[in-house]
Amino acid sequence: MSERKLRRFGIALLAIVTVPSAYLVAGAVGGAVPVHRDWRPAAAGVTIFVESNGVHTGIVVPKVAAGVDWRRLVRARDLADPRYAAYDHLSFGWGERGFYLGTPTWAELRPGTVLAAALGSDDTLVHVEHLPRPVPDPDVRALVLRPEEYRRLAAFIAGSVAPDGERRHGYAGYDAFYQGRGHYDAIRTCNAWTGAALRHAGVRMGAWTPFPATVMQWL
Repeated sequence: MSERKLRRFGIALLAIVTVPSAYLVAGAVGGAVPVHRDWRPAAAGVTIFVESNGVHTGIVVPKVAAGVDWRRLVRARDLADPRYAAYDHLSFGWGERGFYLGTPTWAELRPGTVLAAALGSDDTLVHVEHLPRPVPDPDVRALVLRPEEYRRLAAFIAGSVAPDGERRHGYAGYDAFYQGRGHYDAIRTCNAWTGAALRHAGVRMGAWTPFPATVMQWL
């Protein structure tokens, strides 16, 4: 290998190592900078939940609370099995279409799918699951919001769904996908969306939350 090719190889190798490391550091720093520093949970109000599976975070809300009725947006007929619409809570997550539809299980996750999403896409989906009220545990954190905070959160979530957009069945009988709004990339990830929704509500949260840990550490 010539000296010039060796130099180019060294630069490429350095970039491969440096860029992911810099991204991880930037995410950790952004997640550590608080917004709404003085916010505290309400003594009484609307209980929501933030859940994490170690890769993706979502927000769980009651179907009807504080004047917000999600049944106007999320309908029983959108489900493969409408019986699941009897559950009283909904889990909302936002993400890139190819990632969502191409990864029904984590065993099917491919590097190309991750890279394509990270490079950016305007083709997004909102994933909605019908479920009973969650039980808090280390991966499911409960928060009590004031009614006005909850309504701001609900407005942010609803604004992520394209009006009169596509609706399709999800992975199982209890979930569905809705055409989303917004641009997905390595900066605005599914977890950054969760953090942005909570900041919009007024909840104390990191300034930029690209990873699950950067969301959950505040809850």
